[in-house]
Amino acid sequence: MIKCVDLFSGCGGLSLGFEKAGFIVVAAYDNWQPAIDVYQENFSHSIKKLDLTNEAKAVEDISFHNPELIMGGPPCQDFSSAGKRDISLGRADITYHFANIVCAIKPKWFVMENVEQIKKSHILQDIVFQFIEEGYGLSSVILDASYCGVPQARTRFFLVGHLGDKHNQLNGILSARLSDKPMTIREYLGDSLGIDFYYRHPRNYNRRGVFSIDEPSPTVRGVNRPIPSGYKLNKCDPEGVNLSEIRPLTTIERSYIQTFPKTFKFHGTKTNLEQMIGNAVPVELAKYLAESINIYSNNGAMKESMLFDLDEIFEMPNKALHRTTKNIMAKKRLF
Repeated sequence: MIKCVDLFSGCGGLSLGFEKAGFIVVAAYDNWQPAIDVYQENFSHSIKKLDLTNEAKAVEDISFHNPELIMGGPPCQDFSSAGKRDISLGRADITYHFANIVCAIKPKWFVMENVEQIKKSHILQDIVFQFIEEGYGLSSVILDASYCGVPQARTRFFLVGHLGDKHNQLNGILSARLSDKPMTIREYLGDSLGIDFYYRHPRNYNRRGVFSIDEPSPTVRGVNRPIPSGYKLNKCDPEGVNLSEIRPLTTIERSYIQTFPKTFKFHGTKTNLEQMIGNAVPVELAKYLAESINIYSNNGAMKESMLFDLDEIFEMPNKALHRTTKNIMAKKRLF
């Protein structure tokens, strides 16, 4: 079992997913007290409030746990389409701190999660070169969570490093394990929500706001607004919808879409809970990634059979692979 530490842990989506895959999470770190309080309520290991921009303190504290894997999702607002996409605001610099901490401690593995827009930033190129110089073999992938056991069309970028290894070793495994079709809310939760349609506030009114539970949810964001009194059905909204019967998902229902179990305990203000749930890595997506690392680490026969040529991946008549893999893995390129 691989012993790991979770940085920028939030309320614990990444931690819980890795635990479900059999990893041992020994410690977590965050700097936002509301998320720390929720994390403490749900995990037996420690979480420490620490400003991870203080690299010397972070390296000293994290090294005490002797982790074999360091994982984390550095704050992504400056890369995200939901934010201002302005890396000059300074939050994106935290990605450098994550890389510096990993390279100072040099665990056997690391996992970094972020929004896919990070691929357009020079910051990703900078840290990739840094990791390579420290001897990490890197695999990068953009995963659509709805093909990974999550009822949500949420795409996220993952960079996985394995010390002393070749590049792109995990790509075949990650791609081959994708579902043939996206998961819907009804497939995941059945009829437990008691609704067939719900409202999710669009970023602008040129976009749809009403969705069916017979499709994946759109990305769960950190805001959750009621349907406006003057909302008019968009041409892309489902037909035959009675707006008087439409409501947004509740805060807790949104945690289910993020695949937190119903036993997971949330407490705090609605605003804080919406933010921490929206920021979380879906639990089942984290589990999917962790299981792929386990397959590579523990099953040599499977590992070898999955490492087919990327051209073969591109030719596979698999809708999920076409959507998720073809656009993210160029032959002989790392990202």
